[in-house]
Amino acid sequence: MSEIIKTEAVVLSKMNYGDTSSIVSLFTKEYGKFSAIIKGGRNPKSKMGLVLDPINYVQLIVYKKDNRELQIISSADIISHYPNIKVDLEKLKYSQAVLELLKKLTVDHEINVRMFKGVIRILTLFDSSSEEPIILFGRFFIFFLTELGYELQLDKCSICGRTNLEGTNLSYNHEIGIFCSECRKNQLESYSLNSELFNYLICLKGSKKIEKPNMMIAEKAIVFMERFLIYHIPDFKGIQAIQLFK
Repeated sequence: MSEIIKTEAVVLSKMNYGDTSSIVSLFTKEYGKFSAIIKGGRNPKSKMGLVLDPINYVQLIVYKKDNRELQIISSADIISHYPNIKVDLEKLKYSQAVLELLKKLTVDHEINVRMFKGVIRILTLFDSSSEEPIILFGRFFIFFLTELGYELQLDKCSICGRTNLEGTNLSYNHEIGIFCSECRKNQLESYSLNSELFNYLICLKGSKKIEKPNMMIAEKAIVFMERFLIYHIPDFKGIQAIQLFK
């Protein structure tokens, strides 16, 4: 079955194809993730070649055929190109990390409107918010894990059920969840959480404002979530975009 579709999309990546064309990976609102070809997209006069760059938020018309691996883009218009992201290395690094997670870990053609809206929101915040990019990315990472079905269990001790965990050193087991300071003594630990890191994760998960952020703790939070994801998806080897910008 073939059809002409119109959809919003975020461009995840772009690569050369043949002598004049390009292939883009797209995360779309109504059709999930798929790849498409921009015929003649590398021609300097090609409007679509300029519009369909990574990070850009676009409106597309696509000639879609179910049994075809590469769809064909017939037109593309920019909705936002997030100019402030592209001139700031920290914003760019964490924006690329968002795109990498989507490209590597979402399923082709699986529709997730909530995820799509979350991606547009985080890119908009990267572009316009004064909050540190690493904090914004931490909030998105927790949201992404939840949407993927791997929500971090931080509400109570997995053994005794204790809920008042602030101000103590804790342990996390990637399979079971969090352990309080007492129960951790007899449990297998995947990751140690000091009180500052735990409180930071709680703020991220609850979308609470973070005053005077500790950048070392913010980095540790990302490492913790990255290791959690690697445990559950062994084929995932970590976020390369963050390493490349170091």
